[in-house]
Amino acid sequence: MPRPIPPREPIGDPVRGDLVRIEDCHVLALEPQPEGEVIARGEFMARYALRYLGKPHLSIVPGLLALDYGAMLTGAEAWDFILRKSNLHPRADVLGYRNDGADEMIAVKWLDLAEPVEVLIYGDAAAIRPLASLSALIGPAAGAQPPVPDRLRQYLPQFATIGAWRASLQPNSHVGKVNDHDRE
Repeated sequence: MPRPIPPREPIGDPVRGDLVRIEDCHVLALEPQPEGEVIARGEFMARYALRYLGKPHLSIVPGLLALDYGAMLTGAEAWDFILRKSNLHPRADVLGYRNDGADEMIAVKWLDLAEPVEVLIYGDAAAIRPLASLSALIGPAAGAQPPVPDRLRQYLPQFATIGAWRASLQPNSHVGKVNDHDRE
């Protein structure tokens, strides 16, 4: 008798804050910020997506992993397997939703696990279309209430302020310049 297919269970972390748009980027601010346009405020669900090989603008949030020998994994078990053992099963299929909300199934060998994980923010745990792809987490490194999930900190760079984040994006203007006192 065939095993029943388990329901999709993508990993995700609840988080509270402001979704802020700054030009063509989105950041999640843990505290109100003086810069940027607040798109949404409150409780969100952060989910994690893996980019496609050769198509880094596309990514998938794994909800179910179907291994080529019949086993099916969901949640953290599927995520860990994809990141740590998927090279043993390149024909395994990942079922989930793409970063544009489309339902998708793709062989694990077509995912680029060398690319950074894309952090997507959703309005709630049931949503399949993200509100935005995040570029950074803005807020205190410690003391946020409620605490920021470790996985979110792992995959998203964190800065104290939007200004500090912007400064990190600027090319280092003094590199390659020679000061007058360096010439002697």
